[in-house]
Amino acid sequence: MDQSPAHPTIKPKSGVLAITPYVGGEASVAGANRVRKLSANENPHGPSPAAKAAYLAAGEALGLYPEGGAVELRAAIAEMHGLDAERVVCGAGSDELIALLCQAYAGEGDEVLHSAHGFLMYKLSALAANATPVTAPERDLTADIDALIAAMTPRTRLVFLANPNNPTGTMVPAEDLGRLADALPAQALLVIDGAYAEYVWRPRFDAARSAVRAAPDDPGLALAGSRGNVVMTRTFSKIHGLGALRLGWAYGPAHVIDVLNRVRGPFNVTAPALAAGEAAMRDQAYVLAEAEANEAARDGLAEAIRAAGLRVVPSMANFILVEAGDKVAALDDALRARGLIARRVDGYGLPGYLRISIGTEEDCAAVAEAVNAFTASP
Repeated sequence: MDQSPAHPTIKPKSGVLAITPYVGGEASVAGANRVRKLSANENPHGPSPAAKAAYLAAGEALGLYPEGGAVELRAAIAEMHGLDAERVVCGAGSDELIALLCQAYAGEGDEVLHSAHGFLMYKLSALAANATPVTAPERDLTADIDALIAAMTPRTRLVFLANPNNPTGTMVPAEDLGRLADALPAQALLVIDGAYAEYVWRPRFDAARSAVRAAPDDPGLALAGSRGNVVMTRTFSKIHGLGALRLGWAYGPAHVIDVLNRVRGPFNVTAPALAAGEAAMRDQAYVLAEAEANEAARDGLAEAIRAAGLRVVPSMANFILVEAGDKVAALDDALRARGLIARRVDGYGLPGYLRISIGTEEDCAAVAEAVNAFTASP
């Protein structure tokens, strides 16, 4: 994106001009007859039929403002996860909630800490708030809790940790989350980004096996429910397949949820998103099926790529990170030549890697075939 010429007197906050705008995963390849988009970690099967039906039904009332408090959606989230609905807030994707946390809690002179290969929106949201983003080194492409603790200062206001992390797919165990929360400075919040949490902590049947409920053992939600300095964010864009609707939620202590409700827009979530989100949340059987299908496809594709001679970082999410070193551009080109769009992750400090979303069974077979042909060629 070209930078517009600066105005002599009208200027934004200094941090804004330091932002390189986020670029979403590409969706087209010039000259390709068929494209398989594997660049944005989307659910290849889309949302559940119940969510689709709710979305279409909501189209009958597009002339009306949405219900501003997301009451029914928050109730569904609370019921499925065993949470307090009053401590849930909804947003236009978890991206909005991340930005609002930075807006509300960080500013000039403050630091926003995250791991070296963490989600790019942490840095961008910190800069937009005129705060200083700070990175801590990782160990084996996994967040290093000791390094994060060592990087904390009296200026640290927010610590972001995605678990599992994007783009590496790695995660830290529950005990390390607690240790990180224990080490926070008094003025700081830990924000656990659970965009991919459902791929790890899966729904399960209740005792009577009459209904499927969300997994009760997610340590991120447990910390957010028991501590005054921890918040968890979630999204409907991944396993729920509602990326187009921009819907997310956060759970945390009442004082943080109160602040987020003060700074968010009064109608920040659309009525179709609210309706589809509630139906998706209540359809935990679909979430369970998608988690199981993803694991089988992900592990099968990873095994095929390793057999072809490339390293695959062990992933707990709906994508894999493939190491190709100085051949990464050639590998990317070879995939694109077959209409397979993966994602380069140079912007995450990983120039020798390619992130590949888990698609359909047919998509995964096409990727495996392309990688095998690439590594077999002289």
